Amino acid sequence: MKQRYKEVLLALSLVLLSGCGQPVPNMGNDSSNINNADTISIDEERYNGSNGSNGLDGNSGMYNSSADGFQSLYFDFDSYSITPDMERVIAKDAAVAQKSGDRKIKIEGNCDEFGTDEYNYALGLKRAKAVKDMLAMQGVPSSRMVMVSYGESNPACTVQSDACYAQNRRVDLRLAR
Repeated sequence: MKQRYKEVLLALSLVLLSGCGQPVPNMGNDSSNINNADTISIDEERYNGSNGSNGLDGNSGMYNSSADGFQSLYFDFDSYSITPDMERVIAKDAAVAQKSGDRKIKIEGNCDEFGTDEYNYALGLKRAKAVKDMLAMQGVPSSRMVMVSYGESNPACTVQSDACYAQNRRVDLRLAR
């Protein structure tokens, strides 16, 4: 009798747990579904070439979506390692941070669309942490830095190409408002 009770309880548990999933909402292009406090606006005129700028930073040929004088940092696929080229950009970003007074610096980790949401969130956080550690080594106080991961939810480019995916594997820096 106890065995039958356990089987029924297990079957009931499986039925109840399988019905708990919810579909992912389709954000589409409807900006009314997006919390404006968590979104980032980019001045598209600055990046579409209308003012002579092509939106690429002068050092790496990559799209720069950072603000306030900071430069974006780019990572290899599935990586959060800091390269020597990135160290030079971080040194420049540290100088900008030193000139910004006591304002907090928001370090935003981003990923391309490959991998699960959870994996990309964690990878974005690891990228932000790597940049934060390097900035701290350059003399920027850790107490002034705040990390956030957007995972794959904040793409700089949405074209399905390797060059576009590379633009999304980045860390952006901004002064917190």
